[in-house]
Amino acid sequence: MDTATIVNRYYELANAGKWDAWCDLFAADQVMDEQLAGHVEGRETLRAMMAGFPAMYASFRNSPREIIVDGEKAGVVSHISAVVPDGGEIEAAVMNYFHVVDGEIIYMANFHDTQPFRAVLPAGS
Repeated sequence: MDTATIVNRYYELANAGKWDAWCDLFAADQVMDEQLAGHVEGRETLRAMMAGFPAMYASFRNSPREIIVDGEKAGVVSHISAVVPDGGEIEAAVMNYFHVVDGEIIYMANFHDTQPFRAVLPAGS
């Protein structure tokens, strides 16, 4: 799959809550710099982390607003709308950067304000 297809699939699977298939988009030795979770190395580390994701959100949607692809690299401006189990709402603008090689995400970083996510962050974060 090419970069555009991988990036579009990333959002499709996330919005469907298919986290195991979402993790399969990443290379085994992937590296992610995630605004809330920090530096994450390895697909199986990511998969273990995402296993707890459904319990954090009663609903979760990450809607792309603009996708720019240049060869193996892509940038996506998106908007997250989520609800936590106690009913708290999250609205946040996000910027994601992707590097895709041989049909797998080898590196990803996201950037957003952490304040809207305080409902899911550990105390003191």
